[in-house]
Amino acid sequence: MKILAVSDRIVEHLYTAGVRQSYPDVELLLSCGDLPFYYLEFLVSAFNVPLLYVRGNHDDTPQYTIDGRVLYNVPGGQDVHGRVVREKGLLIGGLQGSMRYRPDSPLMYTESEMRAEIGRMWLPLLWNRIRYGRALDIFLAHSPPYRIHDRPDIAHTGFQSFRRFLRIFRPRYMLHGHIHVYRQDIPRVTRYYDTLVVNVYPKFILELDKPPAVQQTVT
Repeated sequence: MKILAVSDRIVEHLYTAGVRQSYPDVELLLSCGDLPFYYLEFLVSAFNVPLLYVRGNHDDTPQYTIDGRVLYNVPGGQDVHGRVVREKGLLIGGLQGSMRYRPDSPLMYTESEMRAEIGRMWLPLLWNRIRYGRALDIFLAHSPPYRIHDRPDIAHTGFQSFRRFLRIFRPRYMLHGHIHVYRQDIPRVTRYYDTLVVNVYPKFILELDKPPAVQQTVT
């Protein structure tokens, strides 16, 4: 299966009428946040495949389209924050937002607040492990784990609780955004135990039968 993952910045060649012809094999869309809902709605319409997404720290609502429509969610998409869903045979769960650097944002979390959000997912993840023999295939988040692809400033620091989450539930992939990468020598694919952590900014094609090359390993 080929998956198109996006995050944080509109990619101009994706936002065109011929995008389906450029990526004919895409079967699933995933968004790691901080993208306009109208852009994601366009991708759903253009590809005619499911979209699962989490919100970034800048994804406050309502949002507005060019023609003035009000959007509180992405039309045709599923917000998977705090949830675990089964889509195209894959078990996918997600967590939105970033580390809290302002006191008033509902899309920012302290470490303890994020641990509480993770706690909401424990029962369905354990049930998946019993039913399917695995808890999760893809963990979708806006922020990275602590000291994996993150930055030292508070706004871009990753969550320590994500590292524990990955050690316990061992998804095949964690996809995140939030960290803008402009240089080729900065790792985007890191192995952490059994999980490949991928920074998808601003887009990433994930082929499940051909995993991306690991650029570094963290323990």
